[in-house]
Amino acid sequence: MSTISLRLPDQLMNEVDAYAKELRMPRAAYVRKALEQMNAAVAAERRRTRLMEVSCKVRGESMRVNAEFENFEDDATL
Repeated sequence: MSTISLRLPDQLMNEVDAYAKELRMPRAAYVRKALEQMNAAVAAERRRTRLMEVSCKVRGESMRVNAEFENFEDDATL
């Protein structure tokens, strides 16, 4: 397991200590859990963004194919 050192504003550190105590968990466990949740949130946002990008590409391609079929159907009625 790796170790990190960081500086936190006093107010944030006080909140961390208070919440960790309220949850009856060590400060390090509380911070570790917070980092895990932030990583999960960032990963979820990346997936959402990627899905939106792919969805827009697929939508554009679908519209192009629909237009081709519409032209084909118009030609077939002649």
